[in-house]
Amino acid sequence: MPEHDQRWPGWVYAAGDDPDYRFSFANERTFLAWIRTALSLLAAGVALNHIELTISPAVQSTLTSILVLLGILCAVASWWRWARAERAMRRHERLPALPIALLLAAAVGLIGTVVLTLA
Repeated sequence: MPEHDQRWPGWVYAAGDDPDYRFSFANERTFLAWIRTALSLLAAGVALNHIELTISPAVQSTLTSILVLLGILCAVASWWRWARAERAMRRHERLPALPIALLLAAAVGLIGTVVLTLA
């Protein structure tokens, strides 16, 4: 890495060599897909908070909170996933797994099931 290279985060870009730019762009597209998912979860939480359903307000509030928290978690995980993948590519290592994907899928499936069952 050249001395004048000020890319952030340093712990990602200081490791190894620049990968083929196509791989970095693919990693960025995946990051953006995760961000879209985070925004969708946040939007679903806001929508669930504002529509009138026949379920208990406590259940509706709980589901809203879970969706918003999942959106926040997804946004943070997307950046963490991008950084770890970029660093692994630079170091010619295997790409790391992201177990949070299973948690998100299970939580969204569970919330959907609850809403369908109670609505």
